[in-house]
Amino acid sequence: MKGEILIIAGMAMIFVGFFLLMIGTLLSAAGGDSEVESGGVIMIGPIPIVFGTGRGATIAMVLALVLMVLWIVGALLLRRG
Repeated sequence: MKGEILIIAGMAMIFVGFFLLMIGTLLSAAGGDSEVESGGVIMIGPIPIVFGTGRGATIAMVLALVLMVLWIVGALLLRRG
């Protein structure tokens, strides 16, 4: 029973996320002048690949490095275990 509730909640969160993305896109397109920056992080195992422009890419790089360190520490702790 709890598993079904979690699955439904996860699917609802995905649909709400898509809905919010569509609304944000429509509002920014209707606004006229706006600057667009893009970027992202691709994690291949513990190795982050960061791309993008602006301050968001710097924040993404720092968060990716933190995730990489946590992944390595977790792997070492489980191996010792």
